[in-house]
This record gives sequence, C-alpha cells and structure tokens, in this order.
Amino acid sequence: MVYQMQPYGIQAMLKEGHKHLSGLDEAVLKNIDACKQLSTITRTSLGPNGTWYEQSWLQSLDKLFITNDAATIVNELEIQHPAAKILVLAGKAQQEEIGDGANLTVSFSGELLQNAEELIRMGLHPSEIIIGYTKAINKTVEILDELVEKDSERMDVRNKDEVTKRMKAAVASKQFGQEDILCSLIADACIQVCPKNPANFNVDNVRVAKILGGGLHNSTVIRGMVLKNDAVGTIKRVEKAKVAVFAGGVDTSATETKGTVLIHSAEQLENYSKTEEAKVEELIKAVADSGAKVIVSGAAVGEMALHFCERYKLMVLKISSKFELRRFCRTTGAVALLKLGQPNPDDLGYVDSVSVEEVGGVRVTIVRNEEGGNSVSTVVLRGSTDSILDDLERAVDDGVNTYKAMCRDSRIVPGAAATEIELARRLKEFSLKETGLDQYAIAKFAESFEMVPKTLAENAGLNAMEIISSLYAEHASGNTRVGIDLEEGVCKDVSTMSIWDLHVTKFFALKYAADAACTVLRVNQIIMAKPAGGPRREQPAGMDED
Repeated sequence: MVYQMQPYGIQAMLKEGHKHLSGLDEAVLKNIDACKQLSTITRTSLGPNGTWYEQSWLQSLDKLFITNDAATIVNELEIQHPAAKILVLAGKAQQEEIGDGANLTVSFSGELLQNAEELIRMGLHPSEIIIGYTKAINKTVEILDELVEKDSERMDVRNKDEVTKRMKAAVASKQFGQEDILCSLIADACIQVCPKNPANFNVDNVRVAKILGGGLHNSTVIRGMVLKNDAVGTIKRVEKAKVAVFAGGVDTSATETKGTVLIHSAEQLENYSKTEEAKVEELIKAVADSGAKVIVSGAAVGEMALHFCERYKLMVLKISSKFELRRFCRTTGAVALLKLGQPNPDDLGYVDSVSVEEVGGVRVTIVRNEEGGNSVSTVVLRGSTDSILDDLERAVDDGVNTYKAMCRDSRIVPGAAATEIELARRLKEFSLKETGLDQYAIAKFAESFEMVPKTLAENAGLNAMEIISSLYAEHASGNTRVGIDLEEGVCKDVSTMSIWDLHVTKFFALKYAADAACTVLRVNQIIMAKPAGGPRREQPAGMDED
C-alpha cells in the first residue's frame, strides 16, 4: 500500500492544479524578468529612428500590423503575464491621459526594474528600493519644473508656428522626415476646430479619412466632413443648402401589427397603391417645403421615397454609422429626427456645399462648412498601402493629442534626450547627499535615465557610450539644452534644431513608469489558479472604427 502524503499549508487550501510562487527568486525576480522582456520589445521603436515592429495573425483574424507605435504594439500583443500587464496598463494610462509617450513609460519602467534587480542581487530589500525610487521620482518632478523653458507657459494655441514647434517631436517619432508636412496639416485642422476656450478642445472633432493612392504630399485638410460613400440619387452637388437629418431612414414605416386588406377589383388595387404613393409624396413634399435641399438618412432609403426626392430636386445621403451621423449633425448644426415628416426650421442644419468627388478612384462625399461656426475638420490622408495609411493615422492622432495637451499646459522642456541627461546628472548629485541605503536606489534611478540617449543613439546607429559621455560633459559645463542631433550624429543645442517636448507628457510618463515599477517590486507572492478548460470566451464586440 502506497501512503499518499496529504497536502499541508497553502497547498491544502487551494484547488489542485494551482501555482504558488513566493520569495525573491520565484516571484520578484521572475516578475522583473517578464517586464524586462516587454520593455526590450518597445525600446527598439523609441525615437525617430525606431525600428518597425511587424506582427501578424494569419490563422483567425487575418490581421497585420507593421508599426513603430508602442501603444499599438503593447495593445495588440495580448500579454498574459500579470506583472508585464502592469506595464501595459501604465502605457495605456499614458496613452489615454496624453496620447503620446507610451513608449517612454514602458521602456523606462523596464529599465528601472532591471536596475532594481542588480540592487536585489547586491542584497538590498525591495522595500528599501521602493523608498529610494519614491524619493527619486519626487525629486525628478522638482527638477523637471526647473528645466521648463522660460515664458513657454504663455502661448497662443491659434498660432501655427507655436503649435508646430511643440508638436514636431511627437510626430517625428512616428514619421521621421515627414514631420513638417504632417505638422502643418494637423495644426491647420486643430486650429480650425479650436473652441473659444481652448481647454474644451475635443480630439474627436479632428477626423481622418484614409484614401489609397497618391502620396503624403497629396494630403489635404477639409473644413467639414468626408464621407466614404456616394450620394444615393442622381443629384451629386448642392451649394448653400439647408439639411434635414432622419435617423430612422427615409421610407414608408411598416405598422407594428399585421393587417389584412381584402381587394375585390383591379380598380381597388390601383387606388391602394396610389394612396401609398400619395402619402410618400406628401411626406417628401413637406420636407422640400421646409426649405431643405439635402436629406440625410441614418438607415435604408426606399425606392419610392428616392423617386420623389429626385422629383423635388433633393440630394440624398446615407450614413449608416450612428457615430458618423452624430458628427454630421455637429458639423451642420442639424437635429436628427426619428420620423420622416416636415422638420421645424430649428431642426435644419446648414452646409456651404455638399459634393461627390472622385479621389484616387474612390467616390467620396465632401461636406464643406467654410463660414459657419465649424466644429469638425477632416485630414484626408493619401498613401500607397493600408499599413502606411494606418501609421500616418497614428501620427495624426499623436499630433492631435499633443495639441489637446498643450491647450491644457503649454510648458515645454528640451527634447532629444537633453532633459533626461540633466535629470540623471542632478539626481546623481542628490543621491550623494542621502545617508540611508535608499541612496543606492536613487543612484540607480538616475542611471536609468541614460536609457533614453543610449537607445536613441543605438537606434540611429551611433556610438552610445561616446554620445552619453559628451552629453554629460556639455551638461556639467552648464549647457542644459544640449541633446543629440541624430542626423549628424553629434551633440547640439536643441533650440537650434527646434526639438521640444511637452512638460506634461514627460511628467506623466515618468510618474506612471515609477509607479508601475514600484507596484511590480511590491509583489512577493503569486498565486495562479488552474486555468478553466473549455473553449476560450469570445471578446465582447467593440465599437466600430468611428
């Protein structure tokens, strides 16, 4: 008879098949290792020379991503490891708060954890490292405020030069070499829709329409909307017109109950269809009499209704997406009506022109509103492939988010790794004044900042050690604005290259990175339940691409 040993302790409490990891070697160091692997993936795409990352699922979804946008990379990786997920959440928080700097958050967090691992192997306890890191991030925030460029808090958000100066670095990190064209387009689009109080700027008011063919130099900004479909009827152009929007569709509505009609003769049948025609005509005529020249339908357009729309010279558009319909109402100032009928004058919108044009072999409807208080503008992007267009769209998104951030806080700090080297230098000095064990953690926190210039130099094919040492030499002699010129491979004053980062972007990126690193270090036990069997649960369907 074989004696089976009974489980004891935590083993006896949990269901069989679970995993329990505890202690430095099993939990903390394994967590750090997972986070290091994640930051290695994103780090290669840091900066304007970042390498592109390709990921494809050809089996089930037939999706292909070719991008150097860290936020897209970490979102699409579907990471399972709980510690690495904390870094992903920090990157997502940065993306939602500012819309740029997710890469710095994930990469810097990974670097902090790598340095923490060295300290743990030296014999420091994770709690001492956390205390040191907390002191260091508080000091970093103080130094960051001192590095802000003088008079940069006063800014006119409608001045295109000021806007492009602050936006250039964010766009160049996604589309290096094309930032001048893109910044000009994005700045135009944002300034057009900027409200009286810039703090209320809404990112959703700048739309992107991607049309295959041509190149970036063919891209334009349109005051209004671009609908990627044709008009329904034969009328393709209307100018200075009133607009009626019907969310429920332009068609005869069916009754809720079933009715039976007994018809005894051909005459009765003819009269029956005539009354239906007369009813539809009455409805369409009522719309035409209200002064509207354009009808927008949120659902199907009936054939008979279309016939009468043509007779009364009404242009008909169909917008299936309810989000797009809302934006159309915002652009034109119309109110979406549920039932087809005569609209009130207050419910009608106004457009300067609605026209169907052919762009790159695709028929699109362009709704322009030049004079009126326009609240939506569209950047029409042109490119040779879908993946190029997707990446251009991400660059535009980053630019628009940067504009929103500068409307809130327009302070700027030197870019091109100048700020990071100055932070590293000052924090090292600060660590020497500390007396406890946490001084080692502060010194390692300072060392972590070297990751930025090192990665920028490596991605551009330069000698990282030479660059970092010459940066330190320049900053020690008081040139706090000196950063890396990646094109020439030398250290230069950033004001001559006009590379500035927003203070608010850096502030949140470093804060989220430090918080994520401390959270990972605090974990010293991991209990994983046995994964349930059966098929994987379907993800809930998200919103449409609008």
